[in-house]
Amino acid sequence: MAARHRKRSPIASALQHTPARLAAAVAGSALIASAAWQAAPHEASHAAPADRADAQHAPGARAHAGQPAGSGPKTRRNTASFARSRVTAQASGSAALSELQRRKRTHAAPPASAPAPGYLNPLRAVSGLIPERVDMGADFGGSGPVYALGDAVITNATGSSGGWPGGGWITYRLTGGPASGLMVYVAEDVTPAVQAGEHVSSSTVIANMYSGGDGIETGWAMPDGASAESELPAAGGISGGGPFPTMIGLNFEGLLQSLGVPAGNNSAQSGFGVLPANYPTSWK
Repeated sequence: MAARHRKRSPIASALQHTPARLAAAVAGSALIASAAWQAAPHEASHAAPADRADAQHAPGARAHAGQPAGSGPKTRRNTASFARSRVTAQASGSAALSELQRRKRTHAAPPASAPAPGYLNPLRAVSGLIPERVDMGADFGGSGPVYALGDAVITNATGSSGGWPGGGWITYRLTGGPASGLMVYVAEDVTPAVQAGEHVSSSTVIANMYSGGDGIETGWAMPDGASAESELPAAGGISGGGPFPTMIGLNFEGLLQSLGVPAGNNSAQSGFGVLPANYPTSWK
């Protein structure tokens, strides 16, 4: 059988017509190039951990093999691990925040309780209010709406009572506040705006004061609403003839002053009569 001839490689052909020293140099260069070409992928896949870490964290870095930085399996595992850690951290943070909010709600101060029933200035809307004498009650001039002191029930409401100048006579029993249970009267130049039996509050207009020449008088009334409390023996039995100011009148005047009503012209004088034990002595 005829011998088969292998085709010479380009290197062998070159060596045949080249001096030995040159041939050796060419062959060495070729071998070095071939070895480098074969080793390149292997070296890239076995890069030192520090080199890979630098490549992964460098902005816009590329791997040796032309792949986007961080595309290798280890990088994907690191990315997934980082994502899991971030989710875990977020969940832990949310749980901690929820716990903190729960503790704040648990240990927060309780809501402020509703204020105790109080009173408001009943003459706050009277136009041209003029404080006058304190007698059985407190006298005022002016015109406009008159409010109840606070929560109360109307017991009398008439505009034609012969016992008072001007004819108006309104009484109400307080149902809240420090004077709860006591009776209040508003008399003289007033027209009732309510009827007996009505439940009112400090925002209820109970009468309208008019300029009739007598003004109004307001103070503590007898428990049955028949007249001013000062006329009862327990308060000194002092009626319209004096002497003034009465102790019961000064007590009501003190309540009005605590609500911002200007003082009467004799409110600094000593009182006559007696202040019954069931009347508060302080309005602050």
